[in-house]
Amino acid sequence: MGKISAVIIIMLFTLSSHSALAQWHKKSFKVMGTLAHVEFWLDDSVPQATADKLILAVEQEMQRIDQTMSPYIATSELSAINRDAAIKPVIISKELFDLLTDAHNVAVLTHGMFDITYASIGYQYDYRKHQKPDQTAINNALKAINYQAVTLDKSSSSVRFTHADVKIDLGGIAKGHAVKNCIAILKEAGIEHALISAGGDTTLLGDRIGRPWFVGIKHPRAEDKTAVQLPLSNESISTSGDYERYFIEDGIRYHHIINPKTGDSARNVVSVSIIGKNPTYVDALSTAIFVMGLQQGMALINELPEYEAIIIDNQQTLHVSTGLQQD
Repeated sequence: MGKISAVIIIMLFTLSSHSALAQWHKKSFKVMGTLAHVEFWLDDSVPQATADKLILAVEQEMQRIDQTMSPYIATSELSAINRDAAIKPVIISKELFDLLTDAHNVAVLTHGMFDITYASIGYQYDYRKHQKPDQTAINNALKAINYQAVTLDKSSSSVRFTHADVKIDLGGIAKGHAVKNCIAILKEAGIEHALISAGGDTTLLGDRIGRPWFVGIKHPRAEDKTAVQLPLSNESISTSGDYERYFIEDGIRYHHIINPKTGDSARNVVSVSIIGKNPTYVDALSTAIFVMGLQQGMALINELPEYEAIIIDNQQTLHVSTGLQQD
Protein backbone atom coordinates (compact mmCIF):
# COMPACT_ATOMS: atom_id res chain seq x y z
CA MET A 1 0.00 0.00 0.00
CA GLY A 2 1.03 3.58 -0.32
CA LYS A 3 0.60 6.44 -2.68
CA ILE A 4 2.36 6.77 -5.98
CA SER A 5 3.98 9.94 -7.17
CA ALA A 6 3.13 11.75 -10.37
CA VAL A 7 0.41 9.41 -11.60
CA ILE A 8 -1.99 12.25 -12.30
CA ILE A 9 -1.16 14.37 -15.31
CA ILE A 10 -2.84 17.73 -14.85
CA MET A 11 -3.83 19.18 -18.19
CA LEU A 12 -2.58 22.68 -17.53
CA PHE A 13 -2.60 25.45 -20.07
CA THR A 14 0.54 27.28 -18.95
CA LEU A 15 4.15 26.13 -18.97
CA SER A 16 6.08 27.93 -16.26
CA SER A 17 6.28 26.23 -12.86
CA HIS A 18 5.73 29.52 -11.05
CA SER A 19 4.09 32.23 -13.08
CA ALA A 20 0.96 34.26 -13.60
CA LEU A 21 -0.97 34.10 -16.86
CA ALA A 22 -3.63 36.79 -16.70
CA GLN A 23 -5.16 36.03 -13.30
CA TRP A 24 -3.77 32.49 -12.86
CA HIS A 25 -1.02 31.85 -10.32
CA LYS A 26 0.78 28.53 -10.02
CA LYS A 27 3.78 26.73 -8.63
CA SER A 28 5.13 23.17 -8.54
CA PHE A 29 7.40 21.99 -5.73
CA LYS A 30 8.71 18.79 -4.17
CA VAL A 31 7.35 17.62 -0.83
CA MET A 32 6.26 14.39 0.86
CA GLY A 33 8.45 12.42 -1.51
CA THR A 34 6.57 13.59 -4.59
CA LEU A 35 5.79 16.57 -6.80
CA ALA A 36 3.07 18.91 -5.57
CA HIS A 37 1.30 21.61 -7.54
CA VAL A 38 -0.89 24.58 -6.66
CA GLU A 39 -2.80 26.72 -9.14
CA PHE A 40 -5.52 29.31 -8.50
CA TRP A 41 -7.25 32.31 -10.04
CA LEU A 42 -7.16 35.84 -8.62
CA ASP A 43 -8.59 39.03 -9.99
CA ASP A 44 -6.04 41.38 -11.58
CA SER A 45 -6.76 43.93 -8.88
CA VAL A 46 -5.30 41.64 -6.21
CA PRO A 47 -1.59 42.33 -5.54
CA GLN A 48 0.95 39.71 -6.59
CA ALA A 49 2.11 39.62 -2.97
CA THR A 50 -1.26 38.14 -1.98
CA ALA A 51 -0.81 35.28 -4.44
CA ASP A 52 2.74 34.71 -3.25
CA LYS A 53 1.56 34.49 0.36
CA LEU A 54 -1.09 31.94 -0.51
CA ILE A 55 1.37 29.79 -2.45
CA LEU A 56 3.78 29.96 0.49
CA ALA A 57 1.00 28.99 2.88
CA VAL A 58 0.22 25.92 0.77
CA GLU A 59 3.89 24.92 0.64
CA GLN A 60 4.31 25.38 4.38
CA GLU A 61 1.20 23.33 5.16
CA MET A 62 2.43 20.41 3.09
CA GLN A 63 5.86 20.66 4.69
CA ARG A 64 4.26 20.73 8.15
CA ILE A 65 2.25 17.58 7.44
CA ASP A 66 5.36 15.87 6.09
CA GLN A 67 7.25 16.75 9.26
CA THR A 68 4.39 15.30 11.29
CA MET A 69 3.53 12.17 9.36
CA SER A 70 6.66 10.98 7.54
CA PRO A 71 8.07 7.64 8.71
CA TYR A 72 11.44 8.76 7.34
CA ILE A 73 11.78 11.78 9.65
CA ALA A 74 12.99 10.71 13.09
CA THR A 75 11.33 13.65 14.85
CA SER A 76 7.87 13.14 13.32
CA GLU A 77 4.86 12.11 15.37
CA LEU A 78 4.54 9.03 13.23
CA SER A 79 8.13 7.98 14.02
CA ALA A 80 7.41 8.43 17.72
CA ILE A 81 4.40 6.15 17.37
CA ASN A 82 6.37 3.46 15.57
CA ARG A 83 9.13 3.72 18.17
CA ASP A 84 7.06 3.66 21.36
CA ALA A 85 3.44 2.59 20.80
CA ALA A 86 4.17 -1.11 21.29
CA ILE A 87 5.61 -0.25 24.71
CA LYS A 88 3.19 2.39 25.99
CA PRO A 89 0.35 4.67 24.84
CA VAL A 90 1.67 7.57 22.80
CA ILE A 91 -0.19 10.87 23.10
CA ILE A 92 -0.60 12.48 19.69
CA SER A 93 -2.12 15.60 18.16
CA LYS A 94 -5.84 15.76 17.42
CA GLU A 95 -5.01 16.03 13.72
CA LEU A 96 -3.08 12.78 13.66
CA PHE A 97 -5.58 11.05 15.94
CA ASP A 98 -8.41 12.01 13.57
CA LEU A 99 -6.45 10.78 10.55
CA LEU A 100 -5.74 7.45 12.25
CA THR A 101 -9.47 7.25 12.95
CA ASP A 102 -10.18 7.84 9.25
CA ALA A 103 -7.69 5.09 8.38
CA HIS A 104 -9.46 2.73 10.78
CA ASN A 105 -12.85 3.56 9.28
CA VAL A 106 -11.63 2.83 5.75
CA ALA A 107 -10.07 -0.42 6.99
CA VAL A 108 -13.44 -1.48 8.39
CA LEU A 109 -15.24 -0.42 5.21
CA THR A 110 -12.83 -2.42 3.03
CA HIS A 111 -12.55 -5.45 5.34
CA GLY A 112 -8.90 -4.74 6.03
CA MET A 113 -7.82 -4.25 2.41
CA PHE A 114 -6.74 -0.76 3.44
CA ASP A 115 -4.44 -1.28 6.41
CA ILE A 116 -1.77 1.16 7.56
CA THR A 117 -0.03 -1.68 9.44
CA TYR A 118 1.11 -3.05 6.06
CA ALA A 119 4.26 -1.14 6.97
CA SER A 120 5.13 -3.99 9.33
CA ILE A 121 6.52 -5.69 6.20
CA GLY A 122 6.52 -2.76 3.78
CA TYR A 123 9.68 -1.25 5.26
CA GLN A 124 11.61 -4.36 4.18
CA TYR A 125 11.04 -3.57 0.50
CA ASP A 126 13.55 -1.31 -1.27
CA TYR A 127 12.44 -0.70 -4.84
CA ARG A 128 15.48 1.35 -5.80
CA LYS A 129 17.81 -1.45 -4.76
CA HIS A 130 15.51 -4.20 -6.06
CA GLN A 131 15.27 -5.73 -2.61
CA LYS A 132 12.35 -7.64 -1.16
CA PRO A 133 11.84 -9.71 1.99
CA ASP A 134 11.95 -13.48 1.71
CA GLN A 135 8.86 -15.56 2.43
CA THR A 136 9.98 -16.33 5.99
CA ALA A 137 10.20 -12.62 6.79
CA ILE A 138 6.79 -12.06 5.22
CA ASN A 139 5.22 -14.90 7.18
CA ASN A 140 6.62 -13.54 10.43
CA ALA A 141 5.45 -10.00 9.65
CA LEU A 142 1.91 -11.07 8.73
CA LYS A 143 1.22 -11.58 12.42
CA ALA A 144 1.69 -7.84 12.93
CA ILE A 145 -0.32 -6.69 9.90
CA ASN A 146 -3.71 -6.08 11.48
CA TYR A 147 -5.39 -2.69 11.71
CA GLN A 148 -7.15 -3.88 14.87
CA ALA A 149 -3.75 -3.93 16.58
CA VAL A 150 -3.80 -0.12 16.51
CA THR A 151 -5.76 0.95 19.57
CA LEU A 152 -7.02 4.54 19.71
CA ASP A 153 -8.08 6.14 22.99
CA LYS A 154 -10.04 9.31 22.31
CA SER A 155 -10.19 10.35 25.98
CA SER A 156 -6.40 10.69 26.10
CA SER A 157 -5.79 11.27 22.38
CA SER A 158 -3.35 8.38 22.42
CA VAL A 159 -2.47 5.38 20.31
CA ARG A 160 -1.03 2.03 21.31
CA PHE A 161 -0.06 -1.13 19.44
CA THR A 162 -1.18 -4.49 20.81
CA HIS A 163 1.55 -6.36 18.92
CA ALA A 164 5.26 -5.72 19.46
CA ASP A 165 6.18 -5.76 15.75
CA VAL A 166 3.54 -3.39 14.41
CA LYS A 167 4.64 -0.45 12.28
CA ILE A 168 2.32 1.97 10.49
CA ASP A 169 2.66 4.14 7.40
CA LEU A 170 0.23 6.82 6.21
CA GLY A 171 1.43 6.85 2.61
CA GLY A 172 -2.01 5.76 1.43
CA ILE A 173 -3.91 8.58 3.13
CA ALA A 174 -1.64 11.47 4.21
CA LYS A 175 -1.36 13.16 0.81
CA GLY A 176 -5.14 13.27 0.50
CA HIS A 177 -5.25 14.88 3.93
CA ALA A 178 -2.60 17.41 2.89
CA VAL A 179 -4.46 18.32 -0.29
CA LYS A 180 -7.67 18.71 1.71
CA ASN A 181 -5.99 21.10 4.17
CA CYS A 182 -4.42 23.16 1.39
CA ILE A 183 -7.69 23.56 -0.50
CA ALA A 184 -9.23 24.74 2.78
CA ILE A 185 -6.53 27.42 3.05
CA LEU A 186 -7.41 28.74 -0.39
CA LYS A 187 -11.16 28.61 0.26
CA GLU A 188 -10.75 30.55 3.50
CA ALA A 189 -8.86 33.21 1.53
CA GLY A 190 -11.82 33.58 -0.82
CA ILE A 191 -10.37 31.61 -3.75
CA GLU A 192 -13.10 30.10 -5.93
CA HIS A 193 -11.09 28.42 -8.70
CA ALA A 194 -8.09 26.29 -7.74
CA LEU A 195 -6.23 23.02 -8.11
CA ILE A 196 -4.03 21.33 -5.53
CA SER A 197 -2.18 18.10 -6.25
CA ALA A 198 0.37 15.94 -4.46
CA GLY A 199 1.53 12.94 -6.43
CA GLY A 200 -1.53 10.93 -7.36
CA ASP A 201 -3.95 13.06 -5.33
CA THR A 202 -5.71 16.08 -6.80
CA THR A 203 -8.53 18.29 -5.55
CA LEU A 204 -10.29 20.84 -7.74
CA LEU A 205 -12.06 23.91 -6.38
CA GLY A 206 -14.66 25.25 -8.77
CA ASP A 207 -14.00 25.08 -12.50
CA ARG A 208 -11.40 26.69 -14.74
CA ILE A 209 -13.40 29.86 -15.38
CA GLY A 210 -16.27 28.56 -17.46
CA ARG A 211 -14.76 25.24 -18.45
CA PRO A 212 -13.86 22.14 -16.45
CA TRP A 213 -10.41 21.15 -15.36
CA PHE A 214 -9.10 18.27 -17.47
CA VAL A 215 -7.33 15.55 -15.53
CA GLY A 216 -5.56 12.74 -17.36
CA ILE A 217 -5.10 9.27 -15.89
CA LYS A 218 -1.68 7.97 -16.85
CA HIS A 219 -1.49 4.98 -19.13
CA PRO A 220 -0.06 2.22 -16.90
CA ARG A 221 2.21 0.72 -19.55
CA ALA A 222 2.98 3.62 -21.90
CA GLU A 223 5.24 6.38 -20.65
CA ASP A 224 4.00 9.94 -21.24
CA LYS A 225 0.59 8.77 -22.47
CA THR A 226 -2.82 9.07 -20.87
CA ALA A 227 -5.40 6.30 -20.71
CA VAL A 228 -8.32 8.72 -20.37
CA GLN A 229 -8.95 12.42 -19.76
CA LEU A 230 -11.68 13.53 -17.39
CA PRO A 231 -13.47 16.89 -17.23
CA LEU A 232 -13.90 17.62 -13.52
CA SER A 233 -15.03 20.49 -11.28
CA ASN A 234 -15.38 20.59 -7.49
CA GLU A 235 -14.09 17.02 -7.19
CA SER A 236 -11.15 15.09 -5.82
CA ILE A 237 -9.42 12.28 -7.68
CA SER A 238 -6.75 9.86 -6.53
CA THR A 239 -4.89 7.29 -8.62
CA SER A 240 -2.95 4.27 -7.38
CA GLY A 241 -0.84 2.30 -9.86
CA ASP A 242 1.88 -0.33 -10.01
CA TYR A 243 4.23 1.60 -12.32
CA GLU A 244 5.96 4.26 -10.25
CA ARG A 245 7.89 2.47 -7.50
CA TYR A 246 8.65 -1.04 -8.64
CA PHE A 247 11.18 -3.51 -9.96
CA ILE A 248 10.81 -6.69 -11.98
CA GLU A 249 12.49 -9.91 -10.95
CA ASP A 250 12.04 -13.24 -12.73
CA GLY A 251 9.18 -11.69 -14.69
CA ILE A 252 7.30 -10.65 -11.55
CA ARG A 253 6.55 -6.99 -10.79
CA TYR A 254 7.18 -5.99 -7.18
CA HIS A 255 5.67 -2.60 -6.35
CA HIS A 256 4.77 -0.48 -3.36
CA ILE A 257 1.03 -1.24 -3.10
CA ILE A 258 1.14 -4.12 -0.65
CA ASN A 259 -1.71 -6.54 -0.06
CA PRO A 260 -1.98 -6.64 3.75
CA LYS A 261 -3.33 -10.19 3.59
CA THR A 262 -0.23 -11.54 1.81
CA GLY A 263 2.58 -9.07 2.52
CA ASP A 264 3.30 -9.10 -1.22
CA SER A 265 2.48 -6.62 -3.98
CA ALA A 266 -1.15 -6.62 -5.08
CA ARG A 267 -1.43 -7.73 -8.70
CA ASN A 268 -5.15 -7.97 -9.50
CA VAL A 269 -5.16 -4.69 -11.46
CA VAL A 270 -2.62 -2.12 -12.64
CA SER A 271 -4.37 1.22 -11.99
CA VAL A 272 -7.26 2.50 -9.89
CA SER A 273 -8.65 6.04 -9.85
CA ILE A 274 -11.32 7.11 -7.36
CA ILE A 275 -13.40 10.28 -7.72
CA GLY A 276 -15.31 11.88 -4.84
CA LYS A 277 -15.66 14.93 -2.65
CA ASN A 278 -13.49 13.92 0.33
CA PRO A 279 -9.78 13.97 -0.59
CA THR A 280 -8.76 11.89 2.42
CA TYR A 281 -11.17 9.05 1.69
CA VAL A 282 -10.56 9.22 -2.07
CA ASP A 283 -6.85 8.74 -1.36
CA ALA A 284 -7.37 5.73 0.91
CA LEU A 285 -10.02 4.14 -1.30
CA SER A 286 -7.81 4.18 -4.39
CA THR A 287 -5.30 2.03 -2.52
CA ALA A 288 -7.94 -0.25 -1.04
CA ILE A 289 -9.71 -0.85 -4.35
CA PHE A 290 -6.37 -1.59 -6.02
CA VAL A 291 -5.77 -4.33 -3.47
CA MET A 292 -9.34 -5.65 -3.71
CA GLY A 293 -9.19 -6.00 -7.49
CA LEU A 294 -11.76 -5.43 -10.22
CA GLN A 295 -14.79 -7.43 -9.11
CA GLN A 296 -14.68 -6.81 -5.37
CA GLY A 297 -13.46 -3.25 -5.73
CA MET A 298 -16.07 -2.20 -8.26
CA ALA A 299 -18.80 -3.89 -6.23
CA LEU A 300 -17.84 -1.81 -3.20
CA ILE A 301 -17.65 1.48 -5.11
CA ASN A 302 -21.05 0.85 -6.70
CA GLU A 303 -22.45 0.65 -3.16
CA LEU A 304 -20.99 4.07 -2.30
CA PRO A 305 -23.00 6.69 -4.23
CA GLU A 306 -20.60 9.50 -3.32
CA TYR A 307 -17.65 7.81 -5.07
CA GLU A 308 -16.83 6.64 -8.60
CA ALA A 309 -14.02 4.45 -9.92
CA ILE A 310 -11.98 3.91 -13.05
CA ILE A 311 -10.06 0.63 -12.96
CA ILE A 312 -7.53 -0.63 -15.50
CA ASP A 313 -7.11 -4.40 -15.29
CA ASN A 314 -4.13 -6.60 -16.13
CA GLN A 315 -5.14 -6.70 -19.79
CA GLN A 316 -5.11 -2.87 -19.81
CA THR A 317 -8.88 -2.81 -20.26
CA LEU A 318 -10.61 0.18 -18.71
CA HIS A 319 -13.65 -0.32 -16.47
CA VAL A 320 -15.83 2.41 -14.91
CA SER A 321 -18.31 2.39 -12.04
CA THR A 322 -22.05 2.63 -12.58
CA GLY A 323 -22.24 6.38 -12.09
CA LEU A 324 -19.73 7.02 -14.89
CA GLN A 325 -21.40 4.76 -17.43
CA GLN A 326 -23.25 6.44 -20.26
CA ASP A 327 -26.72 5.29 -21.21
